[in-house]
Amino acid sequence: MKNLLLLFVILLSGILTTSAQEETVDLTIQISGLNSDKGTLLIALYNKKENFLKKAFKGNIIKIKDKKSEVTFQKLPKGEYAVSFVHDENDNKKMDTNFLGIPKEDYGCSNNARGFMGPPKYDDAKFNLNANKEITIKIN
Repeated sequence: MKNLLLLFVILLSGILTTSAQEETVDLTIQISGLNSDKGTLLIALYNKKENFLKKAFKGNIIKIKDKKSEVTFQKLPKGEYAVSFVHDENDNKKMDTNFLGIPKEDYGCSNNARGFMGPPKYDDAKFNLNANKEITIKIN
């Protein structure tokens, strides 16, 4: 009886582990239309509305080639996300703005969300990630 119970627990844990592994997906982000190949892209991935443009869930710094770039975030839990990026042309690790607070460097968000008299809103940039996905953000 003990051996049967032990076998059941081992099989159940194996099934649960397999199910947990299937709950992750990959997100590939393609960014194009940048001003130059200078500097790097600071990319942030958000999974909570209250953290949008403040505290990233995941982030990466990537190189630019031919005024475009691509990054993949792997093994993400399924759910709701938003993406933002800044083209850090002078590599100072921040978005440069003029005296009015208007960005001097390229920036963008998922769904090509744009703000009016301020930054884009999470609700405009969010998307559901339930399977491997590729999104494209274009600078106009």
